[in-house]
Amino acid sequence: MKALVTGAAGFIASNLVDRLLADGRTVVGWDNFSTGQRQFVEAALKNPRFKLVEGDNLDLPALTRAMAGCDFVFHLAANADVRFGTEHTRRDLEQNTIATYNVLEAMRLGGIRRIAFSSTGSTYGEAKVIPTPEDAPFPVQTSLYGASKVAGEGLLSAYGEGFGFEGYIFRFVSILGERYTHGHIFDFYRQLIEHPGTLRILGDGSQRKSYLYVQDCIDAILHVTRLGTAREAPHTTQIYNLGTTEYVQVKDSVRHICGALGLAPELQFTGGNRGWIGDNPFILLDTAKVRATGWKPKLTIEQGIVRTLEWLQANRWVYDSRH
Repeated sequence: MKALVTGAAGFIASNLVDRLLADGRTVVGWDNFSTGQRQFVEAALKNPRFKLVEGDNLDLPALTRAMAGCDFVFHLAANADVRFGTEHTRRDLEQNTIATYNVLEAMRLGGIRRIAFSSTGSTYGEAKVIPTPEDAPFPVQTSLYGASKVAGEGLLSAYGEGFGFEGYIFRFVSILGERYTHGHIFDFYRQLIEHPGTLRILGDGSQRKSYLYVQDCIDAILHVTRLGTAREAPHTTQIYNLGTTEYVQVKDSVRHICGALGLAPELQFTGGNRGWIGDNPFILLDTAKVRATGWKPKLTIEQGIVRTLEWLQANRWVYDSRH
């Protein structure tokens, strides 16, 4: 298999690139380096089966050329900044929805028919059913990010129906692990570096969240796509929730982080059960469907938090590289 990975220098995608190469695959990495880190593909660049192409998903002709000769696309490039979505309202539309259309159109033009798409548990908004299954009714959307991913899912399934694409949609909880450069652990550790005696927490700390370790996430993606479960699915599209069966409160996550660092800062809460617009106060996905295929996560949430923190401690350069 020759695969194209969009967002190849990003957190999840760069880990996926390394795994694909370790499996003997040939990989084309595609990234515009708006948020990706060149250091994350340094090891891949030493592999003769890896080619890095710098380009933007909004450039359909260039994307089509980069994709030539591939037979599978892992589309992970996206704007994932839910918190500041209302400050730049066009970004989610362009980088998530239009970009996904371009990926699908480049596949159509190049005769490529297999795709895995990183969606999000945010598509469920503030779900009424917890744990939330894949067939839960979609509520009113609460973030531009979630809305843009819903649109991307719709485009993918429509291309599946119209052009015979074999599509895999993965709705993630928040992902943790090595090369993590965005999220609450990143923010909390930065604060504790600067002022270890205090920690400011958005909301009241009661928000309940589920997380998944990045290698467990990649295990699930590769496991399911190897099985080819979408081939016999209605409209040749499969949707899978990815997460653990547990959740933690933000306060629990803070306790794990501070315990690992040996710190006892004063906790300063901003108040309310949401940290920002679109912050879902309770996220827990039903993962029975993907577990039925034989996959299950290896790490607990606490173990994922500690590994993430250990990586950040050893790679503090990422704080200087973030714009």
